[in-house]
Amino acid sequence: MPEPTDSKAMPSNPGEKPDRRAFMRRALGAAGAAGLGSSVTPNARAAAKVAKSGAIIGKGRHDRAFFIRDSAALAHQKQGISQAPTPNSDAGLPRHFACYSKTLPHDNLGEVTPEAYEAYLAALSSGAPAKFEAIPMGSTGKLSNPQAAYAFSLEGPDAHELPLSPPPSFSSHTMAAEIVENYWLALTRDVPFAEYGNSPLIQQAMADLSRMPGYSGPSVYRAVWPNIIFRGATPGDMVGPFVSQFLLQPVPYGMTTIEQRYRTAVPGVDFLTNYQEWLASERGFPPTKQLAFDPTPRYIRNGRDICSYVHSDFSYQTVLNAALILLGYGAPVTSEANPYKRSKTQASFVTFGGPNILDLLARVSTTALKAAWYQKWLVHRRIRPEEYGARVHNLVTNAAQYPLHGSLTNSAALQNVFSRHGTYLLPQAYPEGCPTHPSFPAGHAVLRGAGVTALKAFFQASATIPNPVEPSPDGLTLIPYTNAPLTVGGELDKLANNISLGRDTAGVHFRSDGASGLELGEAVALGTLQDLVGCYSEEFEGFTITKFNGKEATICPSCRA
Repeated sequence: MPEPTDSKAMPSNPGEKPDRRAFMRRALGAAGAAGLGSSVTPNARAAAKVAKSGAIIGKGRHDRAFFIRDSAALAHQKQGISQAPTPNSDAGLPRHFACYSKTLPHDNLGEVTPEAYEAYLAALSSGAPAKFEAIPMGSTGKLSNPQAAYAFSLEGPDAHELPLSPPPSFSSHTMAAEIVENYWLALTRDVPFAEYGNSPLIQQAMADLSRMPGYSGPSVYRAVWPNIIFRGATPGDMVGPFVSQFLLQPVPYGMTTIEQRYRTAVPGVDFLTNYQEWLASERGFPPTKQLAFDPTPRYIRNGRDICSYVHSDFSYQTVLNAALILLGYGAPVTSEANPYKRSKTQASFVTFGGPNILDLLARVSTTALKAAWYQKWLVHRRIRPEEYGARVHNLVTNAAQYPLHGSLTNSAALQNVFSRHGTYLLPQAYPEGCPTHPSFPAGHAVLRGAGVTALKAFFQASATIPNPVEPSPDGLTLIPYTNAPLTVGGELDKLANNISLGRDTAGVHFRSDGASGLELGEAVALGTLQDLVGCYSEEFEGFTITKFNGKEATICPSCRA
């Protein structure tokens, strides 16, 4: 059957009972065709449009409230349906070995059984809850919320309207470089960031990644160096300590302060490096081993510590902490766009203040996850690194043939992994391996892309971070950092990439999952902010935000007046 690419082109089975959701979609489509806001008279609409702010009461307020909501919806509608998404090209490869299939039944090569995969696609194509319940499963494992791919939001752009380029293909040199980086991230989890310059393993990783033609991480004259390896690509990522200040500095939390020392996993323990254990996990069986934890809380000082952090964090925890730190800094880091920064008689609170900012972080997070789940389940279904590592293992051991790029099989990373574990499987930081949803885009990255973009609207990107610090190599103390100044915008970008690449370090994502996830989350936040600016009463020129690609985006009230 053809691979589903867009839920709008996924008809229900004609033999099924009438679908209430399909009926509602048709009804809403008809209403849209008739013109949104048709219950408001033209005169009322015109009056509401003129009355932009101030003490509007009664019918005027009622009409103005409708107009604001109507205008936001119409603006999204006028943008039109974006070009049909380009699905992951690996969907057409035989035996579905290049697509995500964890928790379904698998043969001994770890390839999904055709019948199960066809049922899985049929459920995704229809969106019918009963078909999801009919998917054959490999054990007790469950797919992670695929029906969220169909969910709507009442604010910001619709999750299905945001374009996203497809990930690198299974046999490309870019994919080869990404999995090699995953292997090196796993091999170097216990090397302190402060000691990258003296580590023989890091030296090997630099040489190996520098020779990979598809490597997309930071480099200088195509060479990878200790001060840029495993970092994000924004300018802020290249300045100062590896770890963002928003993962190190104390967090003001009501009447207390939270020191950012965390429970971390003990060094040297990796998972799913035994083939039978990996195969059981792929079939959805629960892990037979558990994480062991260091009894001493530590500041994040190496890759394994970041793995621990991104294993247990809640959806917008990181950006919530960043917001609380920034609010604690006060006026010096408040955005110049904030009208209350210049007021002599008023202070921000419900609007442009803490409650406004903290609420927005949660709202953009929910919309961002819906956008990610659409791309994951209905468009790409990209294979996870742990699955890709099994394809590498079976190819190198002559158990199966797969179209892998030659630069991968010649990598020094593979020999290092085999010497340490006796297989070519990608060592996982978590006993259960990856989550039970596809790889592209990364959910953690989408959340951070949205949250960081929202914070950039309310805080001054060029402001200097006060009293910067870096962790000691043992993670027990914080040391003052005294080199190049660190800025709010730079450290927010670094925060987003720390979290995104932390999931790569754990073995559950590729670099391009994170880069595209940040881009998608950013688009969600920009669209939501555009809806938000029409709700303010204050004289306000708008937000100017520097995006992850270095370009500026302006969000202004007049754009939808």
